[in-house]
Amino acid sequence: MASSTALTGDTVPGTVLSIDAMGGDAGPSAVIGGMDKAASKNENLRFIVHGDKATLDTLIARKPSLVGRCTVVHAKDVVTMDAKPSFVMRNGKGSSMWSAVDSVRNGDAKAIVSCGNTGALMAVSMVRLRKIEGVNRPAIAVLWPSRNPSGFNVMLDVGADVRADAEDLLQYALMGMSYARNGMDLARPRVGILNVGTEEHKGRAELKVAHDLVERVAPAANFEFLGFVEGGDIPSDTVDVIVTDGFTGNTALKTGEGTAKLISDLLRESFKHSPLSRIAALLALPALKRLQRRIDPRRVNGGVFLGLNGTVVKSHGAADATGVAAAIKLAAQLAASDFTGRLAARIADAELAAAAAINEAEENTA
Repeated sequence: MASSTALTGDTVPGTVLSIDAMGGDAGPSAVIGGMDKAASKNENLRFIVHGDKATLDTLIARKPSLVGRCTVVHAKDVVTMDAKPSFVMRNGKGSSMWSAVDSVRNGDAKAIVSCGNTGALMAVSMVRLRKIEGVNRPAIAVLWPSRNPSGFNVMLDVGADVRADAEDLLQYALMGMSYARNGMDLARPRVGILNVGTEEHKGRAELKVAHDLVERVAPAANFEFLGFVEGGDIPSDTVDVIVTDGFTGNTALKTGEGTAKLISDLLRESFKHSPLSRIAALLALPALKRLQRRIDPRRVNGGVFLGLNGTVVKSHGAADATGVAAAIKLAAQLAASDFTGRLAARIADAELAAAAAINEAEENTA
């Protein structure tokens, strides 16, 4: 996977990010390490770091690039990876996750980054930040390495909600289109709905209804609807936005990550097989390094919660410092572009266009 994101816009001076330092499998050391990597490449970043103050002060003091650029907010509790969202909503007010979300809610930070429990983070974010008007269900969008000139496609939802009806899929299409247009400078994004085949008669009932809804809305909302696309189209150059439900999207995401690791491991084993293959590995080393960067999921780590009144970037729970740094870079670029405000405006315009298109279609068939 590529090392740069597809998003545009430079980070403005003093961009402040809220960091949930206690979430994730690797603990606060990986989070602080990621902050260090991101800060060393961007002198304008500032952080509000949430978690155990004694632990965080010690870790931050070891990173020269972070000294004087962090405000630590003590939070005594940690949301575990197996905690139920309902439990967190009742008992999580003292957690680093809750505190980090509130920094965005209060306007102290432009965006939040967390490696923590996805379900809990979505629940807390929905309650504290609220949904953008017109959005039924927020979605998690990820950048998927592809053959497109930008190097990426957008796919959503990848885990915010395992279910999605036809109207939800329509909203995902509108949000994904807005993300591609505002974040990737695509004037007329190409949108497809993920299905088991490209034929219109295939798939579940809600997919067929969603197909018709999106097809009606596309001209008024100014995006190109490609109809149904298949799994093989996800990394292709034939589509810019892939729309699906959270169950399917999350399965595809984890499958892609696992496949990338498998390829990397198999290549490593193959080049260690014999003395001759080791020599071949040395000759191919530059190409292998390029390939490794292309398929490394850490380099594009970070799913964006779309549909909320605030920017939330969910890093992979097992992310190391490199992965956390990628999520921080993504959050900084979104914050610099006022992405949330622009997305809300796009959704409002698109919803009006969608309503007008649907009403017109109903009148024509009456």
